[in-house]
Amino acid sequence: MDFTAEQIAMWLNGELIGNPNAIVNTLSKIEEGEKGSLSFLSNPAYNHYIYDTEASVVIVNNNFVPEKEVKTTLIKVEDAYSSFAMILTKYDEARKSMKQGISPLAFVSESASVGKDVYIGEFVFVGMDAVIGDGARLYPQSYVGDEAKIGTDTILLPGSKVLHSCIVGDECTLHEGAIIGSDGFGFAPQQNDDFRKIPQIGNVILEDRVDIGANTTVDRATMGSTIIRRGVKLDNQIQIAHNVEIGENTVMAAQCGISGSTKIGKNCMFGGRVAIAGHLEIADGVKLAGTAAVASSIKVPNSVEMGAPSFNHKSFLQSYVYFRRLPKLVERITNLEKALKEK
Repeated sequence: MDFTAEQIAMWLNGELIGNPNAIVNTLSKIEEGEKGSLSFLSNPAYNHYIYDTEASVVIVNNNFVPEKEVKTTLIKVEDAYSSFAMILTKYDEARKSMKQGISPLAFVSESASVGKDVYIGEFVFVGMDAVIGDGARLYPQSYVGDEAKIGTDTILLPGSKVLHSCIVGDECTLHEGAIIGSDGFGFAPQQNDDFRKIPQIGNVILEDRVDIGANTTVDRATMGSTIIRRGVKLDNQIQIAHNVEIGENTVMAAQCGISGSTKIGKNCMFGGRVAIAGHLEIADGVKLAGTAAVASSIKVPNSVEMGAPSFNHKSFLQSYVYFRRLPKLVERITNLEKALKEK
């Protein structure tokens, strides 16, 4: 679809500088801009591209002042990055919303409840007594188990699975290969050094606007529920164990692992490959640097930790200064010991 610069400026409540009738029908990075594309500039390191870009319209921050003539049309907004993200969202929604209807190659149980304007693609399975909300989109080879519930406008991308009795809220996205409701890792040691499987009879609850990355797994609870609160964003290849609870708007980068029954607060931010032991409590607003390993509860809100085992990031950086000097310190001690022996 074609849009004018003026239309986009109105959507973003931005200030238009240049040709209001400039037409765009695609999106691009500023360094790869071409005629008919919409781009953005938020990082000053990329400022030089704006003078040569072929993009027809570029979204910039209000404080951007060009050093020389700019031939493209500008739309000034408070936050160019956020505004472009909004455009990307609308573009993605428009692209995906084109698909509607139930493929004849899908299996939908007769007892399932399917809402309005739903898309169910080829080789999708929808089990007995499952509920699919209005506007939900189930892409090919996704799976919804018996008695599972999928909320309004939620998207299951190819190969994602919501297993029996699990609940997914409104406006959630499950990326390729995500599994909601796999068995928790529960085994009881026996006297003969064997292990007996503990049945996992709980479920998983995802509240609204949760995003689950590709090949991420969220295990069902042993009893009760594993709960992912509203607005949580999980990257690819993350493991969330049974009976974990993650607070609102917490975000985790790839390959994090959260052990069973740990409770994580809201607005936390975890870097890649963070590991948290089981049965711990992590306060609101905690930030963990990549590869941090948390072995005890963090009870002070807005703490920042790093290292393995993790501790206060300022103390860690101070300690690291000495760690880097260890070879020289060892050499000095060795020389001193040698000198003492020679006396």
